[in-house]
Amino acid sequence: MASLLQVVPKAPPPLDPGFRPAYLGNRNFEAACARSGAAVPLAFALEAAAGAVTRFETLAFPEKHPLSAENLAYAERVVKFLLWSRGGWKLSVAGPKSVALHLARAYSARGSRSFDAKFMAGVYEKKAFVVRRLPLAALPRPKENSKAVGRHLDGCRIGFDAGGSDRKVAAVINGEEVFSAETVWNPKTEADPRYHIEGVNDSIRQAAAHLPRIDAIGVSSAGVYVDGRCMVASLFRKVPPRLFEKRIKDIYKNLSQAWGGVPVAVANDGDVTALAGAMSLGEHSVLGLAMGTSQAAGYVDKRGFITGWLNELAFAPVDYQDAAPQDKEWSKDRGTGALYFSQDAVLRLASGLGFPFKKDASPAEKLKAVQDEFRRRPGGLSKIYKTMGTYLAYGILQYARFYDIKHVLLLGRVCSGKGGPIMLETARAVMALEDPRSAKNIRLHLPDESTRRLGQAVVAASLPMVKP
Repeated sequence: MASLLQVVPKAPPPLDPGFRPAYLGNRNFEAACARSGAAVPLAFALEAAAGAVTRFETLAFPEKHPLSAENLAYAERVVKFLLWSRGGWKLSVAGPKSVALHLARAYSARGSRSFDAKFMAGVYEKKAFVVRRLPLAALPRPKENSKAVGRHLDGCRIGFDAGGSDRKVAAVINGEEVFSAETVWNPKTEADPRYHIEGVNDSIRQAAAHLPRIDAIGVSSAGVYVDGRCMVASLFRKVPPRLFEKRIKDIYKNLSQAWGGVPVAVANDGDVTALAGAMSLGEHSVLGLAMGTSQAAGYVDKRGFITGWLNELAFAPVDYQDAAPQDKEWSKDRGTGALYFSQDAVLRLASGLGFPFKKDASPAEKLKAVQDEFRRRPGGLSKIYKTMGTYLAYGILQYARFYDIKHVLLLGRVCSGKGGPIMLETARAVMALEDPRSAKNIRLHLPDESTRRLGQAVVAASLPMVKP
């Protein structure tokens, strides 16, 4: 990693002294460019679905500057973040030629970021991910596709939340929850579509038994969804491609037919988290972070709208240390959000402390074991949650560079129990130390235990509109 991106934080995580926050690295690079007096513009435009365009402008060193080689790692990490926060299949670059060439190689079919390139092309149903260099004046202008969704509370509704370790469901009548349940399942290990379909319908049946009728079903689910269709999701990673296309891609759209033709609406679980925050706070500019089996994120903008961005921050870089944990299952990249804001992060830190996990325990069972032990005897395990809180502080500061944030809502199993408040307290303290202005302007929220665990299912119920 380029030396300008390797910045020692003022508050190193207790269990990860090598942590090098992306926020500090980016800030240091940009400041060095500005101090040089020779900085040149560097801008990116990402084109996504329905003509949406995200534009991001920053600085770089000119080609012949002694530090010009630092441009490459910086540009690649920024583009990586933009891809997974905004989404897109075509990247236009305005800036030094070497930067555009480096990005074209990295995001090619055989480049270091080939996973990202292939993933994005698949999501937007394109033959390949495109990188091109343009003059700054010719760079596409920003175009938003944000829209108002959810907040419908009338009638008898069911909200379903599909997670990697459990599935949650809620029955709601005119905005009041009358039933909720949580069922453990293991979708990531199941290749048979029937397991997934039957699991979804089992949860719907549980809620339906507590309603006089069903007016609408709302779904919050991990993955990428376009027009209610599942384009890709880690929940279904074991399902063969042919069966995924035939049985899973429309798994939630098919709920309407299965349950009497009622309206069904589907949203990424991160967007539902953000919507939950906006609804409960009566605010806007909300970033929702759900820390569970993986990391999910969503965003409600300054108008209170869902943006249509990808918001898959599980793949967005937050740590620039060379020895950062590696995403071995998917992208093979290092230092990405899922390795810091999920149950995997807790288990990695607990293993480093020599926690005695049972040999055949599932990840969810291991997380529960850590939480149970921490409740009984906090002791040294408090370092796990202080480390997680430090990660969270620098992660939020990084996110604030790419999102207009007034509020951050924290949900998910990792935030449950006594560890959640320690994470929150630590994050606030570290943000105040490293960036007092942002700490003052961004409010962090940790809802009550029931909302943290089941809130997304309740809010999901509000997604569909019911016609009179």
